[in-house]
Amino acid sequence: MVAVKKPDNEPKKTERAAEYFAGVWSELKKVNWPNRRQLMVYTGVVFFAVTLISFLMWIVDNGLGMLLSRLLA
Repeated sequence: MVAVKKPDNEPKKTERAAEYFAGVWSELKKVNWPNRRQLMVYTGVVFFAVTLISFLMWIVDNGLGMLLSRLLA
């Protein structure tokens, strides 16, 4: 097995990680963050949507379960 030597101009892992996180930080500064009121409204919409979809899936699941139990009984 032959040892492969890295070129001297290639950055180290710590330098690459620091550069990556610096880029992440600069991109996060560009984000248009919602204010507190918007965040509460968006959270309420998500909770309502999840509750509605869960309820609809529960109805369909129970309906299909009853249909299958009658068909297989």
